[in-house]
Amino acid sequence: MKVDGVKHIAIIGTGMIGTSFAVMFTGHGYKTTLFAMNEELAKKSEESYDNFYKDLIEHECLTEEEAAVCKKYLHYTLDYADIADADFVCECAFEKIEVKHSIYADIEANIDNPLAIISTSSAISPDDLVTGLTKFSDRMIVAHPFFPPHVIPFVEVVRSAKTAPGVAEKAAEILESAGREVVILKKNAPGFLANRLQHAIFREAMYIVQEGIADPRDVDKAAMYSFMPRYTKIGIFEHVDNSGVDLNYNIEDYLYKYLCNTGGVMPMIKELYDKGDYGVKTGKGVYDWSNVDMKDFQERIYEPYWSFFNWELPKE
Repeated sequence: MKVDGVKHIAIIGTGMIGTSFAVMFTGHGYKTTLFAMNEELAKKSEESYDNFYKDLIEHECLTEEEAAVCKKYLHYTLDYADIADADFVCECAFEKIEVKHSIYADIEANIDNPLAIISTSSAISPDDLVTGLTKFSDRMIVAHPFFPPHVIPFVEVVRSAKTAPGVAEKAAEILESAGREVVILKKNAPGFLANRLQHAIFREAMYIVQEGIADPRDVDKAAMYSFMPRYTKIGIFEHVDNSGVDLNYNIEDYLYKYLCNTGGVMPMIKELYDKGDYGVKTGKGVYDWSNVDMKDFQERIYEPYWSFFNWELPKE
């Protein structure tokens, strides 16, 4: 259900995150305006928007007719005057702090009275981002999604030291009204929440390979067919209680001293990085991607998330 008082959402940044956010918000009947730097970027974003909806239609999440209704809520502009009345502003720009600060200056100069300004940054601290704001510094937070945010429902919200009471909660309410599962961190921390968990697993997985315990394919197999499916239905701490605090105490007391605790980039990743083997984008990384069916691979990436689709689609 849409949040009362939120009549216009502005998205600044026409890349994949900003466009995916537009899919999500228009799919819940919010008037959404994407601010583009030029006509070419606006056209490219609209093509991506249409392709995102084609994918939703192919997976039987909605019909072509329903998608057409959603698109009625989408607008593009090159003029800040068209988003002056925005109630909720999403900054989805390139991950360079000076670019974001430039956008914040434009927001303060042109937008009247937003309830909240969110950055979708995946790495930059909100305390660093907020230094680019003066008038609206108390309304700025990070709301970090995972790509594509219209499919993957999780968003982590992080306040800055200047965020006013209630702002993070209002942003969470708006995101939740668009079908997102939102957590508000109790305090700011590098990596926020989900990436800290994810990269802790990455580090141990690479350590296992480096130590000659198993090869990458066996590590992937162990993860895919043992504990990872469990965590799509129950949480980590639910599992701790279910398996027993006493059992976990005894395992940890024995095991933790053998786990990786390096504080830097893993040698395995550094070696690949230095060779320019970046993975899918270069055709080779940990694996050789030259003969992989990439359409099938992309389908497998998103397959676990389709069951979360729960949109309240606009009717007209």
